[in-house]
Amino acid sequence: MKFYDAHNHLQDERFGGRQAELVAESRAVGVVQMVVNGSCESDWPQVAELARQFPGFVRPSFGYHPWYVGERTARWQEVLRGWLDRTPGAVVGEIGLDRWKPGLPYEGQEEVFLAQLGIAAERNLAASIHCLQTWGRLLELLRDHPRPTRGFVLHSYGGPVEMVVPLAKLGAYFSFPGYYMQDRKVRQRETFKSVPPDRLLIETDAPDQLLPDTANMHLLVDGRTGRPLNHPANLPAVYHFMAELRGISAVELAAQVEGNFLRLFGG
Repeated sequence: MKFYDAHNHLQDERFGGRQAELVAESRAVGVVQMVVNGSCESDWPQVAELARQFPGFVRPSFGYHPWYVGERTARWQEVLRGWLDRTPGAVVGEIGLDRWKPGLPYEGQEEVFLAQLGIAAERNLAASIHCLQTWGRLLELLRDHPRPTRGFVLHSYGGPVEMVVPLAKLGAYFSFPGYYMQDRKVRQRETFKSVPPDRLLIETDAPDQLLPDTANMHLLVDGRTGRPLNHPANLPAVYHFMAELRGISAVELAAQVEGNFLRLFGG
């Protein structure tokens, strides 16, 4: 089977420069492509370098995460367009809205989100969207503004089940992270039973969103803090869990997700 990681942050400094090792271990378990999402201007060069080092395996994605919009420079849109222009296969993300993070100002988030969504729409590039505690407003913005015709992915979708159909009609794909394998994430798992088969994606969000200990077959720690990290090679475990959740074989699920991934992000 071939496995596609719809969202991670392989460039993250917590990996301590072990990216080549992580890629080799991921390839060894059947991962064939991963979307590596930038979060701000300062890490976009690292994303581009990973795409250069691992062509065809790393799909580079450039965007301003809502947690970092306060750091943007006056030229940030010009810089973003530059990375998209000169990085083969690049898409847009991680972008979005967040009213969950304590102390994070909401001011400016919608402006930055819509600017990036507009860039994705004008170039018809997939966009990876983060949303926490502002699903109704996100639906309004997606409905009322240009979107990429090829669609967009709602990374680690945690919204209500009632919004799956209206979001799908706007072009949404829904990405399931291994973190939702945790016992307490019952509601999120139930929601993913309602995601249409042609709109389902799987992700690790590595180094974040750890799997349950019993499913974590690739132990990894932050060398500076000793805290556990999510290894991108955990992706097959997430596929097998989702196949069981939806009552189909892992082979059937992998074929569905492959078609969805390639339709959204391109071959």
